[in-house]
Amino acid sequence: MHIISEQQVHSSLNFKAVIEALKIGFAKPAGTPPRQVFPLTEDANNHDAFAVLPAWNNEVIGVKSFTYFPSNAEKGFKSLYSKIMLFDRQHGEPLALIDGTSVTFWRTASVSALASSYLSRPDSRHLVFFGSGNLALYMIEAHLSVRPIEKVTLVARDKAKVASLISTLSTKFKGIKFISGNANEATINSADIVSCATGSHEPLFNGAWLKPGAHVDLIGNHHKQYRECDSITVTRSKLFVDSRVNVLNEAGEVLIPISEGLIDSAFVVAELSELHDVSFVRSGDDITVFKSVGMALSDLLTAHLVYRLVL
Repeated sequence: MHIISEQQVHSSLNFKAVIEALKIGFAKPAGTPPRQVFPLTEDANNHDAFAVLPAWNNEVIGVKSFTYFPSNAEKGFKSLYSKIMLFDRQHGEPLALIDGTSVTFWRTASVSALASSYLSRPDSRHLVFFGSGNLALYMIEAHLSVRPIEKVTLVARDKAKVASLISTLSTKFKGIKFISGNANEATINSADIVSCATGSHEPLFNGAWLKPGAHVDLIGNHHKQYRECDSITVTRSKLFVDSRVNVLNEAGEVLIPISEGLIDSAFVVAELSELHDVSFVRSGDDITVFKSVGMALSDLLTAHLVYRLVL
């Protein structure tokens, strides 16, 4: 059995390869049981958790395990630790133990980019991105890889992190304008794509500000009682998810409008594994929303790609 490090994951991957692997893999049969997230305390103000995400296809079996301790940064630790175990599908032989945190960065951003390639307008030019955390660089670069973005507006509370992101991105992508902005009507109304990767407990913007044809990408929230977008955003949209089972169990962006009687579970047009042949055809004015909470199949496909590339 091989052990594959964080450094090997990063050096082996690029977004074109990951997005293509996800596109092919999601179109094929797979076993995808609901992910299991276990709170580690009954304290409503403590979100420490342990999660297990199993999946398999015709080639490999995989399980990702991770711990999430959001207050770890104050104590000098990472907030998330993760490992992915791969087994051969034919005989069950253990193949590799792969760093799961780095795989999660790549697969999360690539899932959003894959969804955008199906759902956002092909001529999308302006990306508004909320967040300045560890995922920010991955998310922005992934979106840039599938649409002809000319301008990226970064919105976050930590202006020092935003400035650092702008410096890094401006150096890497010479032909794209990167600016710091605010979550006001002018900014949101000018966005072709709004991508949110935050820990916010409240909606980040007013859904009435979205222009016709906008695409909204939501990945930051995993709690039933919280949400990154308001009910207006959802009810104005055609709604897509990475996994119906997981989203309808975890995501306040969908569960809160359901509790308000504004939508029901049938409001979800399709999940990611159906987008390759779903009958949805975007009109120019459609607002689309993609809500992702993470699913094991994307971890399996990305980890298997790493395994093939490294070994």
